[in-house]
Amino acid sequence: MTAATQEPQAEGTPLIAPSTVDHPLYDQVVEACRTVYDPEIPVNIYDLGLIYTIDISPENEVRVVMTLTAPGCPVAGEMPGWVADAVEPLPGVKQVDVQMTFQPQWGMDMMSDEARLELGFM
Repeated sequence: MTAATQEPQAEGTPLIAPSTVDHPLYDQVVEACRTVYDPEIPVNIYDLGLIYTIDISPENEVRVVMTLTAPGCPVAGEMPGWVADAVEPLPGVKQVDVQMTFQPQWGMDMMSDEARLELGFM
């Protein structure tokens, strides 16, 4: 489902779905996402807060919902493929689907403390 075809959110429904943090592959998927960098910012996309949801099915199918720092980002068409290329080789991963969304819009408050420190905001 793309951002353009998403159904309106019910009132009180969080815009960012929870991740499957208790799945055995979760930490490996996070580390794989940390190997992907926005070429204009020297911080990985996970610590930048661009990865909204990592959903892993019982069959080890991984769905990543991500955003960009700005909709006009020059690598918008390439970034989902970079994430898929980083996650697919992990042992046990059956399939990877990376979806782009701009709801909610990314903000600097989504960065990890490490990212803020690296970029000089702390």
